[in-house]
Amino acid sequence: MEQEKYNDPVKSPVIQEIIMANRIGSIAVELAKRLDIEPIKALELFYESKTCENLHNKATGLYLYSDLYIADDFVAEKTFNIYSMH
Repeated sequence: MEQEKYNDPVKSPVIQEIIMANRIGSIAVELAKRLDIEPIKALELFYESKTCENLHNKATGLYLYSDLYIADDFVAEKTFNIYSMH
């Protein structure tokens, strides 16, 4: 079994994927509230974002931050993108 390779079962890639999926769902729910949109739309927008890319990239360290901080980061990214288009 995959988990047997790890002394700490939480470090298993399967468990890490479950944790990340749960976090992304929580972030999407927060974004839906803030942006007054459907959660599925918030999830789509988040998955397409640089913030989501950074969350998956361990080198950025974003995964160490809270879900609310990550939601703030997403909103800042989108705000910057809107203003940089003008």
